[in-house]
This record gives sequence, C-alpha cells and structure tokens, in this order.
Amino acid sequence: MDAAALGARVARRLTFARGTPAVLGVFSGTLFLSAMLLFSVQPMFARMVLPQLGGSPSVWAVAMCFFQAVLLAGYCYAHLLNRLAPTNTAPFFHLCLLGAAVLMLPIGLPEHWPEPPAGDAYVWLIGLLCAGVGVPFFAVSANAPLLQAWFARSGHPHAADPYFLYGASNLGSLIALLAYPVMLEPFMGLKAQAIVWAWGFLALGLLVAACGLMSLAGEGEQRLVAADDARADASRPTWRERLEWICLALVPSGLLVAFTSYVTTDIASAPFLWVIPLAMFLGTFILVFRGVPLIPHRTMLLLQPLLVVAVFVGISTTGSTGWFIATLAGTFGFFVTTMVCHRELYNRRPASLHLTEFYLWMSFGGVLGGVFAALVAPQLFNAIWEFPLLLVLGMVLRPGLLVSPKRRDAMELAGFALVVLAFMVLINAGLRASFIAPWQGDLMRVVIIAGSGALALLNTSQPLRQLACISVAAMAIVVLPSAMNRGDAERSFFGVHRVVTSPDGELRTLLHGTTIHGAQRIRDAEGRPIDKPLPMAYYHPGAPMTRGVEMARRGSGKSGPEFRAGVVGLGAGVMACNAKAGERWRFYEIDPVVVKIASNPEQFSFLSTCLPGADMVVGDARLTVARESNGSFDFLLIDAFASDAIPVHLLTREAIALYLEKLTPDGILALHVSNRHLDLHTIASATAKALPGTLVGLADDRVKGKGLEAASSHVVFVTRSARAFDQIKTLPYVSTVDEIAVTPWTDDFSNIISALWRKARG
Repeated sequence: MDAAALGARVARRLTFARGTPAVLGVFSGTLFLSAMLLFSVQPMFARMVLPQLGGSPSVWAVAMCFFQAVLLAGYCYAHLLNRLAPTNTAPFFHLCLLGAAVLMLPIGLPEHWPEPPAGDAYVWLIGLLCAGVGVPFFAVSANAPLLQAWFARSGHPHAADPYFLYGASNLGSLIALLAYPVMLEPFMGLKAQAIVWAWGFLALGLLVAACGLMSLAGEGEQRLVAADDARADASRPTWRERLEWICLALVPSGLLVAFTSYVTTDIASAPFLWVIPLAMFLGTFILVFRGVPLIPHRTMLLLQPLLVVAVFVGISTTGSTGWFIATLAGTFGFFVTTMVCHRELYNRRPASLHLTEFYLWMSFGGVLGGVFAALVAPQLFNAIWEFPLLLVLGMVLRPGLLVSPKRRDAMELAGFALVVLAFMVLINAGLRASFIAPWQGDLMRVVIIAGSGALALLNTSQPLRQLACISVAAMAIVVLPSAMNRGDAERSFFGVHRVVTSPDGELRTLLHGTTIHGAQRIRDAEGRPIDKPLPMAYYHPGAPMTRGVEMARRGSGKSGPEFRAGVVGLGAGVMACNAKAGERWRFYEIDPVVVKIASNPEQFSFLSTCLPGADMVVGDARLTVARESNGSFDFLLIDAFASDAIPVHLLTREAIALYLEKLTPDGILALHVSNRHLDLHTIASATAKALPGTLVGLADDRVKGKGLEAASSHVVFVTRSARAFDQIKTLPYVSTVDEIAVTPWTDDFSNIISALWRKARG
C-alpha cells in the first residue's frame, strides 16, 4: 500500500475527530512546544561553540546569519511541501524529516570535528553549525507555518482562518526566552540541556504525527473557506502585497535589534536587559494575531506619532531629563510601532491556501531587518541612528499611506520639508560660527521637534502630512547638534565608543555605552596641560592591579627584558604606565576601534607616553592567549569584565586553567572583576579555587569620595607559587580565599542569575 492510499485509509478511520475541541488543543500544544524548542536551542548551541572560537564579531555574525538563514529555509520547505506534496502524504514526508533529525540527537559538537583553521574560519564555523544543529533546527523551524496549513484542513470550525495559532507559537517562544536563563542554565550543564531538548524533540514528533493524522481526517470533506466573501478569493498574491509583507516584517525585526542596541549602549548596560524588548516583540504577535486585537488598533495608530516625536526629543537631549524621556518613550515607541506593523500584517494576510507563502515572505522581511540593524547599520552610522530611522519607516507603513497620493500634495509637502531643512542648516552654520549660542540651538531643536509633533497630531486623518511632520522632526536630530550626533563617537561590532571631555577641559574619559573604560586628567586645576599621564579610576597608584605588577616583579625576582606581562582588555591603555624600561608587555584587545582610540595621542596619551609602539594582539583573548607558549608571563591581567555584557567563556574553569599554563612558576594571574550588576569576585574565586594547587587571594580595594581619581575595585589574584602568594598577602586589602560554597563556572555550566542575585543582596 502506497503512502497516498494509507493516508486515505487513515483519514476515513479518523473522521470522528473533526471539529472536536481536542483538535485545537493538540495543534496549539504542538506549536507551543515547537516554538519552545526552537527558541532554546539557539542560546544552548551558541554556548557550546563559544570556547572553540571565542566571542569575536565574526563568530556572532555568522551564527546569527546561520540561524536566520535556516529559519527562512524551513519556511521555504514548509511552503514547497504544502504546495507540491499531495495533502494526504505531506505529513509522512515531514515525519521522515523529523526522524532523520532524531539521528542527530543529542545536539552537541561533533567528537571528531577538526580544529579551526588559522585565519578566517567562516566555512569551518558554518560546517560545525550544520553538523551540530542544522537538521534538527531546520526540522523544527518548518512547524509554525506547516502546522497552521494542516489545521486549515482539519475540519475544525476555526480552520478557515488559522492565523490565530501563531499566537500559541509565540507564547512558546516567549516562555522559552524567559525560562532558559532562569530555569535551565542555572540548574543544568549544556550536556544535560541537550538531553532534555532531545526528549522534548521526541515528544514533538509524536504531537506532529497526531496533527498530521487530524489533518488527514478532515481532508476530502473539508474545503478551504474564508470568513467572508472578500477572503474567499484564493488568487495568488500580487508582488505589491508580497512587498508589503516584507516591509511590515522588516521594520519590527530591525527595530528589535536597533532598540536593544540603543538601550544597552546609550541608556543602561545591564545583564538580560535585551530580554525586555524581545519579550515585547513576541508579545505583540500574541496580542494582534487574532480576530479582535487585545489592544485596539486605532489606539495604537493614534499613539504612534506622539511616541515617535517623544523619542526624538529624548534621544537628542542630554542629561537625566533626556535619559528619562528616551527610556520611557523609546520603550513604548518600539512597542506601539511593532504593534501597528504586526497588526497590519494580520489585516493583510491572504486566504489560508497561501498561508505558507505569507509566512515565507514575512520571514524574509524579518531576516532583512535583522541583517540591516545588526550588520549593515554599524558600518554606516557612528551612533544608533537606525533606531529613529526605523521609527520613521514605521510611520511610512501606516494604513492609507501606501496609496498613491495626489502629486500636488506630495510636491507641496516635499517643498515644505526642504524649506525647513534649509532653515536648520542655517541654524547649524550659525552655531558653528558662534553667531548662535548653544543653548539657543538646543531650544530651536526642541521647538522644531515639538512643533512638528503637534502638527502630526492635528493631521491624524492625513497620513501623508503626518509623515512629513515626523520627517521634519527627524531632520532636527540629524542636522542640529544633539546628543545623537556628537562627532567624538566611533562604532564597532561591540557598540559605540565615545571620548568625552569634561566641560572644564580638565578630564577626558572613554565610554563604552555607559561604562567607563578609562580616564585621563589632561589639565590641572590651574588649566595647565599635564605632560605625563597619571593612572586614575581602577588603575590609581595604590590599586590592586597596579600593586599586583609590583608583587609579580618581587615574586619572580625579574627585571628589565626578563620580566614579561600580558594584559587582556586595553581600554584607554592606562596599564601601560605601569611598565618599566626594557620590560616586555603585550596587550590583547578584541575591538580594533579601542586600539585605534587608545593609540591616538590626541585622545589618550598613556600608550604614546609610557609604552610607545606597544605590542598589540587583536582578537578574542581565549584564542589569542592560547597561542602563547606555556610559561610566557610573569604577570597576566584579565581585565575584560568591567562592562555588563561579560564574556562568560573568559571566566570558566577551563579558561583560568589556560591562563595558569601561560604563567611562569612564580607568575601571578590577576582577574579584574569589578562590576556594577554582577557578583563576579565570588564566582572567580570559587572557580579558581576549584583548580588543584592554586592559591587564591581576593583584593577588595574600597575607595570613597575621590570620584574618577581613584575608584574601588575587586581583583582576584591566583598563583601556584607560595613565594608569589606571600607577596600578594602583603597588600593590605587582600584576604586569602579558602573554600566558597558556590558552584564553579565551566564551559558546560554558568549561572548569571545567581551572580545578579548576590549583587542585588549586597
């Protein structure tokens, strides 16, 4: 008996199941579990790959593009299977794919996979991703559109319009997003997570089989019908409609990345802050992919221009007022714009016959938006300009605007915008020539933005005029001086770096988002230039890192060319001023922009004055330090944890063991673990102490009331030499670490939540 005959026989035996509540429950539960597995496998496998290739930009960019490309491929497979395979055999084809994926479980790195090649490893990484997770991820990614198409043939009363099931899928994604860092990562290692995922995949296979049988039960008697006569037309979508689907998916996807970058870079850099916009993004599908949205669409359309203008006011204003407005308006502006676009997607959905094609183009638009915001925008802009740009594009996609306007109206509005632009250019020229005071320029900018917003609100029934007013407001933050277009910003894959000079001209700081990575006093209180830079903040003369270099010299008994030091994390190059003549120092930095800034004497002079021509190695520290010969360093400083997006793979048991291998017998390892949000010194101490033969000391340098002149810091010193440890213990703020009741971090296990909780408790 062939597959078609078997399918027909099964369908006849299961006709009793059509229309029962169990049908909807099984389909909803299957989509829910499928989305949970899809969303949890990405962070799990990324954690597995991290120690192999480190946290360089190419690793994250390739991994992100791989998962997006496979998701798009899964949607394409679902569309082709739905279009080309006979309806009574399609479930069997998909179950065969799921069966093939079972052979790849549990997910993990292949045992005999070759070492990464020297130089570019793009092809190697893509091959590793395909071999380790490609087939299971591809199989799961196809379920969302495919199961909805099957439900449309199930004979259920709601089968004519199955798009509401997308809400169940996104609810599963949302729960996986929140559960992974809270319920999975803290309590089980990566191998255990892979086993749990494999069991979940097997359960998913059984549920998919049940869904396939239920769709067969309805096939033959159930026709694809629509809710009304207008939706009964199942003709192929036009290219204009496809383009609209792409754009309506592109803007929210790009906004998700752009808003997350803006929040974590320019507002507050805190662990898991990225979860909030992603949860809101997923929640919008749950709210609007239904017959009646839980929040009225008209309300969202009324709020959108108001919030967009408020965002422009906030991001162009400095100080606490601008921060508050940007935080509040940015959060709601992102949410409302995403709600508008996703509801418009739902309103423009085709008949269920073309459901899989709809999701295919929607996925394609999501990929384009993510690639633009994550990969293209950092190359084009020196600040997070993609955030306001995508908000304006969201206004373009409002209902009624894409209808061709009268040519005369469009030309009048374009002329109005050009006149206002010319006016702003003249204001900018006056500011540069000092004809206009800076405060007057700030006032004009706020007046233009607020006035444009008021005009937009007065033209709620004229979407083209609203867009023109919003565009004028956007021009104000681009053309006129504001917090967004300061010329001292440089951008890389790792964020926005700003070199900020204090208003009195005495102090210069290097900011990575909101985290200070170095400070230099360039003038004294009398305004005279300072020739020799003085280390400040964490690196002041009495700080643990500075004194640690002295202890390493004494413990090793070396000086001049015999003494060798390594520093992971360059910052402004402050540690260079602890080097003595003839010593060999090497700096490791993952971000080329940081190297460029620190090496520019017009910005910071630590390197140019204290260690001209310093030895620099650019790349991920886990990989670059591993290439050094064992016993290379008398002092090795790992200074990569001051920011709040910490590289976990640099603080695991395996990583610390690697660092210790690179030390001489009397060498000292220093882990600078000062952090605003995470209790890293406990983790670092427990992890280092778990290695055999280690002597661990915790330096708790508490400095009060000195501002940037001297900052408090936590440094964990690790050595295997009793002689070196005796030197460390002479520091007044160092205490010996014995045993700590904290689970050490490994490449297989880490627990960010516990570090957050301990820091919050003080």
